[in-house]
Amino acid sequence: MKIAIVHYWLVGMRGGEKVIEALCRMYPEADVFTHVYVPEAVSEEIRRNKVTTSFIGRLPRAAKLYQRYLPLMPLALEQLDLRGYDLIISSESGPAKGIIPPPGAMHICYCHSPMRYIWNMFHEYRERSGPITRFVMPALAHYIRNWDSISASRVDHFIANSETVAARLHRYYRRASTVIHPPVDVDAFEVLPAELVEDYCLMVGELVGYKRPELAVEAFNRTGQRLVVIGGGEMLAELRRIAKPNVTVLGPQPFDVLRHHYARCRALIFPGEEDFGIVPVEAMASGRPVIAFRRGGATETVLDGVSGVFFDEQSVDALIAAEERARGIAWAPHEIAAYARKFSTAVFEKQMALHVSQLLKPLAGTISMVTPGARPRPALVQSLG
Repeated sequence: MKIAIVHYWLVGMRGGEKVIEALCRMYPEADVFTHVYVPEAVSEEIRRNKVTTSFIGRLPRAAKLYQRYLPLMPLALEQLDLRGYDLIISSESGPAKGIIPPPGAMHICYCHSPMRYIWNMFHEYRERSGPITRFVMPALAHYIRNWDSISASRVDHFIANSETVAARLHRYYRRASTVIHPPVDVDAFEVLPAELVEDYCLMVGELVGYKRPELAVEAFNRTGQRLVVIGGGEMLAELRRIAKPNVTVLGPQPFDVLRHHYARCRALIFPGEEDFGIVPVEAMASGRPVIAFRRGGATETVLDGVSGVFFDEQSVDALIAAEERARGIAWAPHEIAAYARKFSTAVFEKQMALHVSQLLKPLAGTISMVTPGARPRPALVQSLG
Protein backbone atom coordinates (compact mmCIF):
# COMPACT_ATOMS: atom_id res chain seq x y z
CA MET A 1 0.00 0.00 0.00
CA LYS A 2 1.04 3.59 -0.58
CA ILE A 3 1.08 5.44 2.75
CA ALA A 4 1.15 9.15 3.64
CA ILE A 5 1.88 10.55 7.10
CA VAL A 6 0.69 14.12 7.77
CA HIS A 7 2.07 16.16 10.68
CA TYR A 8 1.49 19.81 11.56
CA TRP A 9 5.17 20.92 11.62
CA LEU A 10 8.58 19.30 12.01
CA VAL A 11 10.71 21.85 13.84
CA GLY A 12 11.81 19.84 16.91
CA MET A 13 11.52 16.49 18.66
CA ARG A 14 8.70 16.70 21.20
CA GLY A 15 5.96 14.16 21.88
CA GLY A 16 4.19 14.59 18.54
CA GLU A 17 7.42 14.15 16.61
CA LYS A 18 8.22 11.00 18.61
CA VAL A 19 4.97 9.57 17.24
CA ILE A 20 6.04 10.50 13.69
CA GLU A 21 9.44 8.91 14.32
CA ALA A 22 7.76 5.66 15.39
CA LEU A 23 5.43 5.73 12.37
CA CYS A 24 8.40 6.28 10.04
CA ARG A 25 10.08 3.27 11.60
CA MET A 26 6.94 1.17 11.21
CA TYR A 27 6.27 2.31 7.64
CA PRO A 28 9.69 3.21 6.17
CA GLU A 29 8.36 3.71 2.65
CA ALA A 30 5.70 6.21 3.75
CA ASP A 31 5.82 9.80 2.50
CA VAL A 32 5.62 12.56 5.11
CA PHE A 33 3.67 15.79 4.57
CA THR A 34 3.96 18.82 6.83
CA HIS A 35 3.69 22.60 6.83
CA VAL A 36 7.26 23.44 7.90
CA TYR A 37 10.32 21.20 7.94
CA VAL A 38 13.66 21.87 9.65
CA PRO A 39 15.70 18.72 8.89
CA GLU A 40 18.44 19.36 11.44
CA ALA A 41 15.84 19.68 14.21
CA VAL A 42 14.38 16.18 13.79
CA SER A 43 15.72 12.66 14.10
CA GLU A 44 17.52 10.70 11.42
CA GLU A 45 14.61 8.25 11.39
CA ILE A 46 12.30 11.01 10.12
CA ARG A 47 14.89 12.44 7.72
CA ARG A 48 15.11 9.07 5.95
CA ASN A 49 11.57 9.47 4.65
CA LYS A 50 10.54 11.67 1.77
CA VAL A 51 9.19 14.91 3.28
CA THR A 52 6.89 17.28 1.37
CA THR A 53 5.98 20.72 2.73
CA SER A 54 2.92 22.84 2.08
CA PHE A 55 3.32 26.40 0.80
CA ILE A 56 3.61 27.54 4.45
CA GLY A 57 7.19 26.31 4.40
CA ARG A 58 8.09 28.88 1.73
CA LEU A 59 6.68 31.89 3.55
CA PRO A 60 9.06 34.39 5.22
CA ARG A 61 10.79 33.02 8.33
CA ALA A 62 8.41 30.07 8.43
CA ALA A 63 10.86 27.98 10.48
CA LYS A 64 10.48 30.45 13.36
CA LEU A 65 7.11 32.11 12.78
CA TYR A 66 5.10 29.10 11.61
CA GLN A 67 2.42 29.49 14.28
CA ARG A 68 1.61 32.99 13.00
CA TYR A 69 0.60 31.42 9.70
CA LEU A 70 -2.16 29.39 11.40
CA PRO A 71 -4.97 31.17 9.47
CA LEU A 72 -3.44 29.96 6.18
CA MET A 73 -2.94 26.35 7.25
CA PRO A 74 -6.45 25.09 6.38
CA LEU A 75 -5.93 26.36 2.83
CA ALA A 76 -2.44 24.86 2.71
CA LEU A 77 -3.62 21.43 3.86
CA GLU A 78 -6.35 21.29 1.24
CA GLN A 79 -3.79 21.96 -1.49
CA LEU A 80 -1.70 18.88 -0.62
CA ASP A 81 -2.11 16.36 -3.43
CA LEU A 82 -2.64 12.91 -1.89
CA ARG A 83 -3.94 11.16 -4.98
CA GLY A 84 -2.66 7.60 -5.21
CA TYR A 85 -2.32 7.03 -1.48
CA ASP A 86 -4.20 4.10 0.07
CA LEU A 87 -3.63 4.97 3.74
CA ILE A 88 -3.25 8.43 5.29
CA ILE A 89 -2.24 8.79 8.95
CA SER A 90 -2.51 12.35 10.23
CA SER A 91 -1.00 13.52 13.50
CA GLU A 92 -3.23 16.21 14.98
CA SER A 93 -2.53 18.88 17.58
CA GLY A 94 -1.94 21.73 15.20
CA PRO A 95 -3.79 21.66 11.85
CA ALA A 96 -2.98 18.34 10.13
CA LYS A 97 -6.13 16.27 9.67
CA GLY A 98 -7.76 18.76 7.26
CA ILE A 99 -6.29 17.21 4.12
CA ILE A 100 -8.68 16.11 1.36
CA PRO A 101 -8.36 12.30 1.21
CA PRO A 102 -8.73 10.76 -2.24
CA PRO A 103 -11.62 8.38 -2.97
CA GLY A 104 -10.97 4.89 -1.63
CA ALA A 105 -8.21 5.95 0.77
CA MET A 106 -8.50 5.39 4.51
CA HIS A 107 -7.74 8.40 6.72
CA ILE A 108 -6.74 7.60 10.31
CA CYS A 109 -6.06 10.52 12.65
CA TYR A 110 -3.80 10.05 15.67
CA CYS A 111 -4.95 12.94 17.85
CA HIS A 112 -2.74 14.41 20.57
CA SER A 113 -5.55 16.89 21.22
CA PRO A 114 -8.00 18.99 19.24
CA MET A 115 -6.25 22.34 18.83
CA ARG A 116 -6.07 23.68 22.38
CA TYR A 117 -5.92 27.35 21.41
CA ILE A 118 -9.35 27.25 19.72
CA TRP A 119 -11.09 24.68 21.96
CA ASN A 120 -10.48 23.78 25.59
CA MET A 121 -7.80 26.43 26.29
CA PHE A 122 -9.05 29.27 24.10
CA HIS A 123 -9.61 31.70 26.99
CA GLU A 124 -6.26 30.90 28.64
CA TYR A 125 -4.35 31.52 25.40
CA ARG A 126 -6.26 34.72 24.70
CA GLU A 127 -5.69 36.01 28.23
CA ARG A 128 -1.90 35.58 27.86
CA SER A 129 -1.76 37.19 24.40
CA GLY A 130 -0.85 40.76 23.49
CA PRO A 131 -3.55 43.40 22.86
CA ILE A 132 -3.64 42.97 19.06
CA THR A 133 -3.87 39.18 19.25
CA ARG A 134 -6.55 39.42 21.95
CA PHE A 135 -8.58 41.66 19.64
CA VAL A 136 -8.41 39.47 16.51
CA MET A 137 -8.40 36.08 18.24
CA PRO A 138 -12.19 35.63 18.70
CA ALA A 139 -12.98 36.09 15.00
CA LEU A 140 -9.95 34.10 13.87
CA ALA A 141 -10.67 31.25 16.28
CA HIS A 142 -14.31 31.19 15.16
CA TYR A 143 -13.24 30.73 11.53
CA ILE A 144 -10.70 28.00 12.35
CA ARG A 145 -13.11 26.31 14.77
CA ASN A 146 -15.74 25.95 12.06
CA TRP A 147 -13.20 24.59 9.59
CA ASP A 148 -11.80 22.24 12.23
CA SER A 149 -15.24 20.79 13.00
CA ILE A 150 -15.96 20.25 9.31
CA SER A 151 -12.54 18.69 8.66
CA ALA A 152 -13.18 16.11 11.38
CA SER A 153 -15.71 14.54 9.01
CA ARG A 154 -12.84 13.78 6.60
CA VAL A 155 -11.37 11.32 9.11
CA ASP A 156 -12.47 7.69 8.93
CA HIS A 157 -11.10 6.65 12.33
CA PHE A 158 -9.72 8.61 15.28
CA ILE A 159 -7.04 7.36 17.66
CA ALA A 160 -6.64 9.39 20.86
CA ASN A 161 -3.40 9.54 22.82
CA SER A 162 -5.29 9.35 26.14
CA GLU A 163 -8.76 8.98 27.62
CA THR A 164 -8.64 12.72 28.29
CA VAL A 165 -8.22 13.44 24.59
CA ALA A 166 -10.84 10.84 23.67
CA ALA A 167 -13.32 12.79 25.80
CA ARG A 168 -12.42 16.01 23.94
CA LEU A 169 -12.89 14.31 20.58
CA HIS A 170 -16.38 13.33 21.64
CA ARG A 171 -17.11 16.78 23.09
CA TYR A 172 -15.91 18.88 20.14
CA TYR A 173 -16.32 16.56 17.13
CA ARG A 174 -18.90 14.05 18.42
CA ARG A 175 -16.57 11.28 17.30
CA ALA A 176 -15.63 8.02 18.98
CA SER A 177 -11.98 7.01 19.18
CA THR A 178 -9.61 4.28 20.27
CA VAL A 179 -6.98 5.14 22.89
CA ILE A 180 -3.35 4.24 22.17
CA HIS A 181 -0.86 5.98 24.42
CA PRO A 182 2.09 7.68 22.66
CA PRO A 183 5.58 6.15 22.66
CA VAL A 184 8.09 6.92 25.41
CA ASP A 185 11.72 5.86 25.10
CA VAL A 186 11.81 4.25 28.54
CA ASP A 187 15.12 2.51 27.74
CA ALA A 188 16.90 5.87 27.61
CA PHE A 189 16.71 6.28 31.40
CA GLU A 190 18.48 4.63 34.33
CA VAL A 191 17.49 3.53 37.83
CA LEU A 192 20.17 4.31 40.41
CA PRO A 193 20.84 2.71 43.82
CA ALA A 194 19.10 4.44 46.73
CA GLU A 195 22.35 5.89 48.08
CA LEU A 196 22.78 7.96 44.90
CA VAL A 197 19.35 9.55 45.10
CA GLU A 198 19.52 13.09 46.46
CA ASP A 199 17.14 15.07 48.65
CA TYR A 200 15.52 17.37 46.10
CA CYS A 201 12.46 17.38 43.87
CA LEU A 202 12.43 18.07 40.15
CA MET A 203 10.06 19.85 37.80
CA VAL A 204 10.49 19.48 34.03
CA GLY A 205 8.61 21.01 31.12
CA GLU A 206 7.84 24.11 29.13
CA LEU A 207 7.40 27.01 31.54
CA VAL A 208 4.03 28.33 30.38
CA GLY A 209 0.90 29.33 32.25
CA TYR A 210 -1.30 26.27 31.83
CA LYS A 211 1.44 23.99 33.20
CA ARG A 212 1.37 25.98 36.47
CA PRO A 213 5.13 25.97 37.19
CA GLU A 214 4.74 28.89 39.61
CA LEU A 215 2.71 26.59 41.87
CA ALA A 216 5.72 24.35 42.45
CA VAL A 217 8.11 27.28 42.97
CA GLU A 218 5.77 28.94 45.48
CA ALA A 219 5.26 25.66 47.37
CA PHE A 220 8.98 25.02 47.72
CA ASN A 221 9.62 28.67 48.55
CA ARG A 222 7.36 28.13 51.54
CA THR A 223 8.72 24.76 52.71
CA GLY A 224 12.40 25.51 52.12
CA GLN A 225 12.90 22.10 50.52
CA ARG A 226 15.15 21.91 47.43
CA LEU A 227 13.58 22.10 43.98
CA VAL A 228 15.31 21.98 40.58
CA VAL A 229 13.38 23.37 37.58
CA ILE A 230 14.35 22.40 34.02
CA GLY A 231 12.72 23.98 30.97
CA GLY A 232 12.38 27.15 28.96
CA GLY A 233 9.40 29.28 28.05
CA GLU A 234 7.67 32.57 28.61
CA MET A 235 7.70 32.22 32.43
CA LEU A 236 11.42 31.48 32.81
CA ALA A 237 12.43 35.00 33.84
CA GLU A 238 9.49 35.34 36.22
CA LEU A 239 10.26 32.04 37.96
CA ARG A 240 13.91 33.00 38.38
CA ARG A 241 12.80 36.29 39.89
CA ILE A 242 10.48 34.75 42.50
CA ALA A 243 12.58 31.66 43.32
CA LYS A 244 14.28 31.58 46.73
CA PRO A 245 17.82 30.16 47.13
CA ASN A 246 16.52 26.62 47.71
CA VAL A 247 14.88 26.65 44.24
CA THR A 248 17.25 26.31 41.29
CA VAL A 249 15.81 27.30 37.89
CA LEU A 250 18.21 25.84 35.32
CA GLY A 251 16.29 26.77 32.18
CA PRO A 252 16.54 24.56 29.06
CA GLN A 253 19.04 21.72 29.39
CA PRO A 254 20.41 18.95 27.11
CA PHE A 255 19.12 15.42 27.48
CA ASP A 256 22.13 14.21 29.49
CA VAL A 257 21.46 16.80 32.20
CA LEU A 258 17.77 15.95 32.23
CA ARG A 259 18.53 12.22 32.50
CA HIS A 260 20.96 12.92 35.36
CA HIS A 261 18.32 14.76 37.38
CA TYR A 262 15.54 12.27 36.63
CA ALA A 263 17.65 9.50 38.16
CA ARG A 264 18.79 11.46 41.22
CA CYS A 265 15.74 13.47 42.30
CA ARG A 266 13.58 12.33 45.19
CA ALA A 267 10.38 12.87 43.18
CA LEU A 268 9.01 14.70 40.13
CA ILE A 269 6.55 17.56 40.64
CA PHE A 270 3.86 17.74 37.94
CA PRO A 271 1.45 20.58 38.77
CA GLY A 272 -0.30 21.08 35.41
CA GLU A 273 -2.97 19.31 33.40
CA GLU A 274 -1.67 17.61 30.25
CA ASP A 275 -3.27 15.70 27.38
CA PHE A 276 -1.01 12.74 28.16
CA GLY A 277 2.24 13.91 29.72
CA ILE A 278 5.48 12.20 28.71
CA VAL A 279 7.51 13.79 31.52
CA PRO A 280 5.91 11.70 34.33
CA VAL A 281 6.58 8.50 32.37
CA GLU A 282 10.24 9.50 31.87
CA ALA A 283 10.58 10.10 35.62
CA MET A 284 8.96 6.75 36.38
CA ALA A 285 11.27 5.03 33.87
CA SER A 286 14.06 6.40 36.09
CA GLY A 287 12.44 4.76 39.11
CA ARG A 288 11.28 8.04 40.65
CA PRO A 289 7.74 8.71 41.92
CA VAL A 290 5.55 11.52 40.58
CA ILE A 291 3.58 14.08 42.59
CA ALA A 292 0.86 15.10 40.14
CA PHE A 293 -2.32 17.12 39.86
CA ARG A 294 -5.19 14.63 39.53
CA ARG A 295 -6.41 15.74 36.13
CA GLY A 296 -5.66 14.89 32.52
CA GLY A 297 -3.21 12.31 31.27
CA ALA A 298 -1.40 11.92 34.60
CA THR A 299 -4.43 10.01 35.91
CA GLU A 300 -3.72 7.38 33.22
CA THR A 301 0.03 7.10 33.76
CA VAL A 302 0.59 7.56 37.50
CA LEU A 303 -0.59 4.77 39.81
CA ASP A 304 -1.41 6.28 43.20
CA GLY A 305 0.72 4.79 45.96
CA VAL A 306 2.76 2.69 43.50
CA SER A 307 4.38 5.17 41.10
CA GLY A 308 3.31 8.45 42.68
CA VAL A 309 0.71 10.45 44.57
CA PHE A 310 -1.96 12.96 43.53
CA PHE A 311 -3.26 16.28 44.79
CA ASP A 312 -6.80 17.37 43.94
CA GLU A 313 -6.60 21.14 43.59
CA GLN A 314 -4.00 23.41 42.08
CA SER A 315 -3.02 25.16 45.27
CA VAL A 316 0.20 25.53 47.25
CA ASP A 317 -1.33 23.85 50.30
CA ALA A 318 -2.51 20.82 48.32
CA LEU A 319 0.88 20.41 46.65
CA ILE A 320 2.74 20.66 49.97
CA ALA A 321 0.43 18.05 51.53
CA ALA A 322 1.03 15.66 48.61
CA GLU A 323 4.80 16.15 48.85
CA GLU A 324 4.67 15.33 52.55
CA ARG A 325 2.65 12.20 51.82
CA ALA A 326 5.18 11.11 49.20
CA ARG A 327 7.98 11.47 51.76
CA GLY A 328 6.28 8.90 53.97
CA ILE A 329 6.08 6.16 51.33
CA ALA A 330 8.80 3.53 50.87
CA TRP A 331 9.02 3.59 47.08
CA ALA A 332 10.24 0.62 45.05
CA PRO A 333 12.25 2.17 42.19
CA HIS A 334 12.53 -0.95 40.05
CA GLU A 335 8.80 -1.60 40.43
CA ILE A 336 8.10 1.98 39.30
CA ALA A 337 10.41 1.57 36.29
CA ALA A 338 8.78 -1.76 35.38
CA TYR A 339 5.35 -0.11 35.50
CA ALA A 340 6.57 2.63 33.13
CA ARG A 341 7.38 0.04 30.47
CA LYS A 342 3.71 -0.26 29.56
CA PHE A 343 4.18 3.11 27.79
CA SER A 344 7.26 2.06 25.81
CA THR A 345 7.86 2.66 22.11
CA ALA A 346 7.63 -1.08 21.46
CA VAL A 347 4.17 -1.24 23.04
CA PHE A 348 3.00 1.76 20.97
CA GLU A 349 4.24 0.28 17.70
CA LYS A 350 2.67 -3.10 18.44
CA GLN A 351 -0.72 -1.61 19.39
CA MET A 352 -0.70 0.87 16.51
CA ALA A 353 0.22 -1.75 13.90
CA LEU A 354 -2.45 -4.15 15.14
CA HIS A 355 -5.15 -1.48 15.20
CA VAL A 356 -4.29 -0.13 11.74
CA SER A 357 -4.29 -3.66 10.32
CA GLN A 358 -7.73 -4.33 11.81
CA LEU A 359 -9.10 -1.10 10.35
CA LEU A 360 -7.73 -2.00 6.93
CA LYS A 361 -9.22 -5.51 6.84
CA PRO A 362 -12.40 -4.37 5.06
CA LEU A 363 -10.14 -2.98 2.30
CA ALA A 364 -8.35 -6.34 2.06
CA GLY A 365 -5.01 -4.50 2.31
CA THR A 366 -1.90 -5.45 4.29
CA ILE A 367 0.97 -3.38 5.66
CA SER A 368 4.29 -5.02 6.44
CA MET A 369 5.98 -4.07 9.69
CA VAL A 370 9.68 -3.29 9.63
CA THR A 371 12.29 -3.25 12.37
CA PRO A 372 14.19 -0.14 13.52
CA GLY A 373 17.10 -1.45 11.49
CA ALA A 374 15.39 -0.86 8.15
CA ARG A 375 17.68 -0.08 5.26
CA PRO A 376 18.69 3.60 5.09
CA ARG A 377 17.12 5.71 2.40
CA PRO A 378 18.13 9.15 1.10
CA ALA A 379 16.29 12.10 2.60
CA LEU A 380 14.05 13.92 0.15
CA VAL A 381 12.34 17.25 0.57
CA GLN A 382 9.78 18.72 -1.79
CA SER A 383 7.64 21.83 -1.62
CA LEU A 384 4.21 22.19 -3.12
CA GLY A 385 3.14 25.57 -4.41
